[in-house]
Amino acid sequence: MAIPNYQTIMLPLLTLASDGEEHKFSQAVEILADKFSLSTEERNDLLPSGNQAVFNNRVGWARSYLKQAGLLASPKRGFFTITQKGLGLLNTSPKKIDKSVLERYPEFIEFKNRKKEKNENDTQVEISTEQDSTLTPEDALAIAYKQLRMALESEILTYVKESSPSFFERLVVDLLVKMGYGGNRNNAGKALGKSGDGGIDGIINEDRLGLDVIYIQAKRWEGSVGRPEIQKFAGALQGQRARKGVFITTSSFTKEAIEYASLIESKIILINGEHLSQLMAEHNVGVSIVGQYEVKKLDSDYFDN
Repeated sequence: MAIPNYQTIMLPLLTLASDGEEHKFSQAVEILADKFSLSTEERNDLLPSGNQAVFNNRVGWARSYLKQAGLLASPKRGFFTITQKGLGLLNTSPKKIDKSVLERYPEFIEFKNRKKEKNENDTQVEISTEQDSTLTPEDALAIAYKQLRMALESEILTYVKESSPSFFERLVVDLLVKMGYGGNRNNAGKALGKSGDGGIDGIINEDRLGLDVIYIQAKRWEGSVGRPEIQKFAGALQGQRARKGVFITTSSFTKEAIEYASLIESKIILINGEHLSQLMAEHNVGVSIVGQYEVKKLDSDYFDN
C-alpha cells in the first residue's frame, strides 16, 4: 500500500501506546510499518533531502501533534508514553484521529495559536498543511518552512521545560556562547552558577576581551514571572553596580514586569520561553540539520551575454 499520511498514523500510534509502557520511537516505526504492510522500498523511501525516510518523518509528525494535544508524553529522549487524556480518547473508540479531533484539546489550540503569523498587511494567517492551489511554489515552500520551524520551536520548549535546573543553566550558557557572548565555552561555563547573590545566577562576559559583563538570571518557572522578581533582579544589579542583565525563563512575563524592565535605568533584557526556543533554533542549540534546500532561478544575464 502507499505510505500513509501522518494523520492516518495518529490512531495506530496512540493505540500502540495504550499499554501504558514507555515505547522507543524507532521500534514504534517498525511496528507501524508492519501494521501498514509497507514494502522494503516504501520503508526506505527518502525525503528529497535524502536524510530521513518518509515514513519515519510522518510517524514523527504524528507523535509531535499527539504530544501537542497532551495525548502522548516524552518521559525521556527517544521514548514516548500515553497520557490519561490519550487513554480517555481511546476509550471513546474513535474511528480516526486527525487534526479536527485534536482541536478538542486546549493544549492543541494553544499550539495552533502560536503558529499564527502576520502577513505583510498585518492580518493573521494560519500556516496549514493544506497548500492553497493559488500559491506559487516559492510561497508554498516558504509556508512549509514556517510550519516546520514553528513545530520545532514548540517541541524545543517542551523539552526545555522538562529538563533539570542544572541542564537548563548549561543550556543558557551554550546559547549565549553561540550568540557570541562569554568568549569560549569553558570560561562561560565557569561563570554561571558562581554568584547566587541576591537573585543573580551567573555572570558572563559581553565580549571575548571581557570589557563588560552581563549578569544572568536563568530560571524554569511555573506561571508568569511578575514585577517583584524583576525588581529583585534589578536590585541585585544595583548592588553589583552592574548596568546590564538578562532574565531568561521557560514561561512568560506579566505586563507589569515588562513595563518595569523598560522604565528602569539598568538595561534588563527579558527572554520568555517562546523567545528562548526561537533563539535556540536560530543558533542551532539542541537541534540538528536534517536537510538543506537551495532555491535557484534562471540567470538571464548569462544568456543575454
